[in-house]
Amino acid sequence: MGSSISYAAAPPPPPPPANLSQHPVGLGVLLPSKTEEKIEKKVDWRNLPCPLPFEEIQREALMSLKPELFEGLRFDFTKGLNQKFSLSHSVFMGSMEVPSQSSDTIKVPTSHYEFGANFLDPKLMLVGRVLTDGRLNARVKCDLTDNLTLKVNAQLTNEPHFSQGMFNFDYKGSDFRTQFQIGNNAFYGANYIQSVAPNLSLGSEVFWLGHQRKSGIGFAARYNTEKMVATGQVASTGVVALSYVQKVSEKVSLASDFMYNQTTRDVTASFGYDYILRQCRLRGKIDSNGVVSSFLEERLNMGVNFILSAEVDHRKKDYKFGFGMTVGE
Repeated sequence: MGSSISYAAAPPPPPPPANLSQHPVGLGVLLPSKTEEKIEKKVDWRNLPCPLPFEEIQREALMSLKPELFEGLRFDFTKGLNQKFSLSHSVFMGSMEVPSQSSDTIKVPTSHYEFGANFLDPKLMLVGRVLTDGRLNARVKCDLTDNLTLKVNAQLTNEPHFSQGMFNFDYKGSDFRTQFQIGNNAFYGANYIQSVAPNLSLGSEVFWLGHQRKSGIGFAARYNTEKMVATGQVASTGVVALSYVQKVSEKVSLASDFMYNQTTRDVTASFGYDYILRQCRLRGKIDSNGVVSSFLEERLNMGVNFILSAEVDHRKKDYKFGFGMTVGE
């Protein structure tokens, strides 16, 4: 027998080893290549956003840390007569602190009724309040042009030398704001704030109080992103103020502030929270003096809100509790 020959096809050669650097596996497929360059968003320095007004750079911190705390009973009612005009009624019954030379807090009972009238227009706002103790408060805001606004604040009292008045001229530019102030007692002031980056604005202010022969200058900075806001202010009067607000989520914010007064050597720091629920808003804080406060606004129905206010100072043994109701939008 001769030798037999197999006509079956020979097996193919094994494939060459893959180059892992050219064909990544696993998460390497999802990750960008190291050779890809990051595309940075160019900043249009000629089209920066307009900053907040100088006096409102701490807006978020003030909303969280300084709600309108009160002691006693408060009831507010607002009735709209038409789309622009409304009337308001407010009743307050509580106590008022009286200055004393001792460390103890002295309170006397007090109550008052307040009547108000409001006129709201896209270019004109008129707000007036009259109290039973003789005080009269008035506010006017008028848009003279698209960029120039006039604001007037006045408070008249029966007591001499306690009435106040202030005129503000606000000008809004594309990336800056400026304000000029004129008040009683020969008060003159001016401030300017400028956006220097998409998230950073710097400002300065000067004032002159002719009645007391005092003047001062101050500087401020504000840095804000979608998740946080940080501000800082320093003045020649010896006041340093810092604030920071962190937005944890759409409903929860944490805030803190620090204030130092060189003249009185007072240092105060506080930490607070702002929690917005579906039907209520809860704010509270604690400061370095041991004062704990909380403020709750509960929406009972359309146009009806229930308010709870509490402030406890264990060091001075001062306890303030209040509740109220607001009816009307």
